[in-house]
Amino acid sequence: MTTEPSVGTAAAPTLTAAAPVQAAPAAAPGRLSSKAPARPRALTVAVATAGSVVALVLLVAIGTGLDQVWLIPPLAASSALVFGAPALPLAQPRSVVGGQLLSALTGFAVLAVAGSSAWGAAVAGGLALGVMMLARTPHSPAAATAVIVVAQSPEPALFLVLLAAASTVLVLVGVAVGRLRATTDYPTYWW
Repeated sequence: MTTEPSVGTAAAPTLTAAAPVQAAPAAAPGRLSSKAPARPRALTVAVATAGSVVALVLLVAIGTGLDQVWLIPPLAASSALVFGAPALPLAQPRSVVGGQLLSALTGFAVLAVAGSSAWGAAVAGGLALGVMMLARTPHSPAAATAVIVVAQSPEPALFLVLLAAASTVLVLVGVAVGRLRATTDYPTYWW
């Protein structure tokens, strides 16, 4: 005989010979359980946030001074990795600079073959992942750089130089901020 659970309670497990009953872990009343990592210390959050803001504002300042756009959207995501998760392979200089450049080159190759279209941009973003994996330069924000190249058709030489310089600025600010931290050095490796 089974009974309907009352509102706000869980149904009782059904007993069968084939399925033994296992007790669910008890959760504190009124609390949701989470497997997310612990919240970082306030100082860690403050230093990472300040480093990211400084790096991105510096890119805008340099771009304004040179009358060129240095802050492309994927670099904001790169900044989140460099400052928010500095120990990850995705955040290391090899991946930040190399992944961005390889993805841009992938975008230019797709642009040359397929032209500028949403379809080509999608293909470029996907192909960029494979190129980065083969080159051991994984950097997820860089896939968006390949999409931007196909969608916007920038002048290749200028775009590649600016992208390399802007990525290097992010890394250098990351190194400076990494020296301020007591817990995490950046980078964990260069190449």
